[in-house]
Amino acid sequence: MSARILIIGAGRSSSALIKYCLDKSEELSWTVTVADADPAAAAAKIGDHPRGASAWLDVTKVNDRQELIGRADIVVSLLPAHLHIEVARDCIRLKKHLVTASYVSHEMFRLGDEARDRDLIFMGEMGLDPGIDHMTAMQRLNEIRDKGGEITAFRSFTGGLVAPESNNNPWGYKFTWNPRNVVLAGQGTAQYLYNKKLKFLPYERLFKHTWDIELPNVGKFEAYANRDSLLYRKQYGLDTIPTILRGTLRYPGFAAAWDALVAIGLTNADFPILDSSRITYHELMEAFAPSGTGSVKDRIAGMLDVPPNGEVMNRLVWLGLFTKKKIKLRDATPALILERLLLDKWKLSPDDKDLIVMQHQVDYELDGKKFRDISNLTMKGQNAEDTAMSRLVGLPMGIFVRLISQGEIKATGVHIPTMKEVYEPVLEEMKTFGMELTHATEEL
Repeated sequence: MSARILIIGAGRSSSALIKYCLDKSEELSWTVTVADADPAAAAAKIGDHPRGASAWLDVTKVNDRQELIGRADIVVSLLPAHLHIEVARDCIRLKKHLVTASYVSHEMFRLGDEARDRDLIFMGEMGLDPGIDHMTAMQRLNEIRDKGGEITAFRSFTGGLVAPESNNNPWGYKFTWNPRNVVLAGQGTAQYLYNKKLKFLPYERLFKHTWDIELPNVGKFEAYANRDSLLYRKQYGLDTIPTILRGTLRYPGFAAAWDALVAIGLTNADFPILDSSRITYHELMEAFAPSGTGSVKDRIAGMLDVPPNGEVMNRLVWLGLFTKKKIKLRDATPALILERLLLDKWKLSPDDKDLIVMQHQVDYELDGKKFRDISNLTMKGQNAEDTAMSRLVGLPMGIFVRLISQGEIKATGVHIPTMKEVYEPVLEEMKTFGMELTHATEEL
């Protein structure tokens, strides 16, 4: 029962996880260590809790990292996704269980045999999206299968947004998770299946292709395709399904404006701009604009084929992209310049509330009739510190840590949370934190 918990990372999504672990620490005889490159951030999350401790960690320092991991029983990594693999290799070597919220990479999956050989549990995609989306989808899919339904289509959409009452910018968006991931989202090629036909959406077309989604009592949203939906056919038991799509939700108008940033080149992370610290945003836009007469703004609008004073350009102007303000970032890529700009413009104010929205659509046939089952989830945060994002990313990881420490998880190796032994107890406990799905079924 007693366990030493190490949480690596004290960023935006860590608050609810750390609070959960500290709240459980007395009852379960846990000690909880939070390690971060910013020791003050880690210490602030621990406070003066008697069973908590903070530690400085530069995760690239191998010896320091292994020393901290060596003293733990269960490691939760909230690091950027590309850094999980080094932590995972340490956990294999030092025989420690590992939990993350990030997509499981091919490298991570390849550690499965070694983890099983050492009776270790490595659980990835244990956050919101991916995470709660997997668990709620599998629960619903299995309930439909259990009553004899044959599933013909599965669509799943999730978004981390700002609540309507805190939505005071034209983008309808503020940061509640890693800004770098937001800026680089969608790069690569999204894949999904529609009526048995494989569909590819490369990055330069991704935000041009959206679906309209409505959640009752919440409002209308637009969705764009999310990564590789085909990865989950086998995991979900949908190998022969004709249609499967996973998407990301945003308020209407976001995708067209983000598509403009992509078309301009501002999400490019491939090249540094020499002496970028000396130029202004206006000069940066001049560098991307086609040559010719007229203002930089007009030439950019012409290049994008949008009205100079329309919604798309108004969003770009609001960001400050045409101001004479210095960038003040040395040799930065366009993506980094955009990220730093958005960090200021899309920052949550202390009293802002965020909003998580999720919808699953499951089409199935039963007794010769066709149905669509729709599941909706919404949750609002309390403020900039106690966000719905932090709760829905952090609490599933915390609950899963508890399940490991109490010996309730038998599945060793590398997994995502699509097994009943994981999703049933996690979703049941999530209800106590205000997470509830509503269901409606309509005949097609």
